[in-house]
Amino acid sequence: MAPSDQHAPGAIASGGAGIRSAGRQRPVRPAEVQCYRVADEFSGFVICLMVVFSPWAFGTTQPWSIGIMNLAGYGLGVVLAFKLFIRHVRGYRPLRWAGGQQGRQDVAKAHPSRAEGHHRPIHPRSGLLSWLVPRATPVLGVLTLLMLAFCLVSAANARATYHRAAQSFEYHDCIRWLPHSLDSAKSWQVFWNYLAIACAFWALRDWLLGRTLAEERHAAGRPQGEPSHARHLLPARLRLFLWLLCLNGTLLGIESIAQRVEGSGKLLFLVKPRVNPEAVSQFGPWAYRSNAAQYFNLLWPVCLGFWWTLHRAGGFQRQRHHLLLPCAAIMAACPIISTSRGGAVVSVAILLLAFVFLVATELFLFASRQVDQGARRKTSGVLVVFCAGALGLGYYYGWKPLAPRMAQFHEGIEDRETMFENARPMTRDYPWFGTGPGSFESVFQLYRASTETYWPAQLHNDWLETRITFGWVGLGLVLLALGCVVLRWYAPGGIHGGRRFITLSWLALAGGLAHARFDFPFQIYSTLFLFTTVCGVLITLTRRP
Repeated sequence: MAPSDQHAPGAIASGGAGIRSAGRQRPVRPAEVQCYRVADEFSGFVICLMVVFSPWAFGTTQPWSIGIMNLAGYGLGVVLAFKLFIRHVRGYRPLRWAGGQQGRQDVAKAHPSRAEGHHRPIHPRSGLLSWLVPRATPVLGVLTLLMLAFCLVSAANARATYHRAAQSFEYHDCIRWLPHSLDSAKSWQVFWNYLAIACAFWALRDWLLGRTLAEERHAAGRPQGEPSHARHLLPARLRLFLWLLCLNGTLLGIESIAQRVEGSGKLLFLVKPRVNPEAVSQFGPWAYRSNAAQYFNLLWPVCLGFWWTLHRAGGFQRQRHHLLLPCAAIMAACPIISTSRGGAVVSVAILLLAFVFLVATELFLFASRQVDQGARRKTSGVLVVFCAGALGLGYYYGWKPLAPRMAQFHEGIEDRETMFENARPMTRDYPWFGTGPGSFESVFQLYRASTETYWPAQLHNDWLETRITFGWVGLGLVLLALGCVVLRWYAPGGIHGGRRFITLSWLALAGGLAHARFDFPFQIYSTLFLFTTVCGVLITLTRRP
């Protein structure tokens, strides 16, 4: 929702934003305002760099790339703390797309009819949901702190440390009724990783909800009540961020396909990995093809939803946004070309669901609206071409090596189910707090039937591994956080997000969660970062601004 352009009484206008003082508080200085603007632009620059760097740095699977991403995340956290200090302590009030209590007060002043109950967003009528929906963002903030606290306590209150060189555990005294880890070193690494990702997540939300100088000037000069982003439907920062995601993903896809065709087995044509050195087991910067498929399946539905949003605004008169369709087609074909069985199944399933949903809503559900029927049919035809192009590209480059692997699909599932059965006793031994974040590999060796039993570094089932390492308490926190992300769209305040874009983004998240049933997408930094990035976009959007 666009906040009112009215400033507090007696405020000094500065670039379209308000500068106020409360009580005896010293008025915010112009230098502080300039520092705020520099910090705001710097945070956006770092976020964009992280989005580009994360997949290209070999999927952020090496210690050096993880360290760089973590340092960038901590930096974003420091910058976010400074921005919140200037806004909430020093009293600077820049124009933002955010709602919340202040946004509702501004709307009530500018539009009294809305304050009397008109144009209220529709919320679920259930008692718990009716309380949770308008508070989804602050509840998500509390859950973020609780998850970080869970990891911190588990690492600091460790019951054991595993020494890999000696292949032995060193046991410590711990408080049993608090979370405790059986591998303190791994749990500390998970805590530092999650802290950086959490800082980046909230910094992304804060940056997206800010306005550019051009938007502030336009808002200050437009007639009252006229939406400042009607022309584009999405604010400039969100458009820039989504364009970057889509174009970066397309370049990744092109490079990955070229690398597969070339067949040297070198990641990015540079490095031959020690694990999975065969070209057919890799894809692009990732040494494991399924990790690549998971990344692309998270990204291409968002790209398709972004195209739809821009298409609804510009139609066929503007041409630039149609570049997003071949971008989405290339990324949708990549999971098939990667020869990942799960990736291909998830990609085709999302593609069919997205096609049916978009065509049905365009031709049937909203057919009564006064929209040119020719344009409707033309849009549906474009979607048909998109689906055919994605499937055709995937078939041409990927079906020949994928077909024999699909014939062995059930055998692969049975092998993994056997591994899951070997790990399930761990959930009974550590039901509430788990074995500690990141400790699965160290502890699983104690549950092997013999030395011949396969000892995986990851369980290939993130749902079960999270339950093992975080227990019911940690898993519950994660599920509640995901619920808040989904419910946020129904809450007031924020940027208007159309139902097609939201639905396709939800499909992307659902695809990632489906991958997690038979693989480990959330153990890979780049995939986890992209998943939280999509969630960061979703919590800025609302059904009715």
